[in-house]
Amino acid sequence: MSKSNPQAEAVANLKNRIQRLDNDGLDLIFREARSFKKWQNREVESSVLHELYDIMKWGPTSQNSNPGRIVFLRSEDAKDRAIPALHEGNIPKVKTSPVLAIIAYDKQFFEYLPQLFPAKDTSPLYRANPAKAESTAFRNSSLQGAYFMLAARALGLDVNGISGFHNEIIDSEFFSDGRYKSNFLCCLGYGEIEGLHPRGPRLDFEEACEIL
Repeated sequence: MSKSNPQAEAVANLKNRIQRLDNDGLDLIFREARSFKKWQNREVESSVLHELYDIMKWGPTSQNSNPGRIVFLRSEDAKDRAIPALHEGNIPKVKTSPVLAIIAYDKQFFEYLPQLFPAKDTSPLYRANPAKAESTAFRNSSLQGAYFMLAARALGLDVNGISGFHNEIIDSEFFSDGRYKSNFLCCLGYGEIEGLHPRGPRLDFEEACEIL
């Protein structure tokens, strides 16, 4: 008799229970979702931010490294500290959004690897190679930022990712000890439908993909 494998059983039960998202779920997260520039005057509760993180943290990263770090700027004073870093066109959407999230990464993420990846302690590999540590942290925090946005949509929130800002100003203001570095910013809240522009096109499969 084979030994019981609770993890395998849990995955098997999941696959039996649900094979894929239905069309409503796919529309909410991808096909009909929009990036919002205007926001309802509606608070995003702390409990929702906790729930958001508790969902997005399960997205895969290399060696379960989880280098992403998030700073939620919810108060007016906190958001005002970020304003000098923004390109001018992004200022209105940030000032009116209920939350501005700084998606950052921990340059010393490898310190957590013995805890997060107990199968083998790979932390010396990154400790001895700062360039590898930097590229791994940036790449995987980008993945986690995408998980963040999708998880937010899954919870009924709306997002607007922002790369139009000066990273060095954000880093100086919020990460002065140099351990964390900003990747991108993301407005978070409940979007205002009024004033949405027509949705931009996307490349077709034939233009973006190849099957070999």
